Amino acid sequence: MTTFIALISGSIWGIPTWGTWWQWDARITSTLILFIMYLGLISLHNSFSNFEKADKLTSWLVIIGAVNIPIIKKSVDWWSTLHQSASITLTEKPTIDVLMLYPLIGSIIGFLGLITCLVLTSSKYQILIREKTKSWIRDYV
Repeated sequence: MTTFIALISGSIWGIPTWGTWWQWDARITSTLILFIMYLGLISLHNSFSNFEKADKLTSWLVIIGAVNIPIIKKSVDWWSTLHQSASITLTEKPTIDVLMLYPLIGSIIGFLGLITCLVLTSSKYQILIREKTKSWIRDYV
């Protein structure tokens, strides 16, 4: 969902900035590939009725697809791209203004909190679905 939101909001932002809603930029294209991979993994996982078989198959595809993550991160450094390089790194002083740095850090912390809550809620839901025939679930619910 967050990848979809990033692609849509980036396209909306790109219209006044670049004069077009889509540019075949390295970072945008690799993010689109990631989004398509997410959709494929979700579809593949949901196509199996056996959870164990679905888990094993999609876990291999996730490992293979994880190669795309560093490509997205480093694409602005490797290729000439519309996007700027990182404003915050672990090895250098931030190039971003302090007035934007602190709200950015706060947003990152808030986003991590949101993602943590969503992952925990999703995990709880999956456990309830997979264990619905067990007696401890009936006692819990």
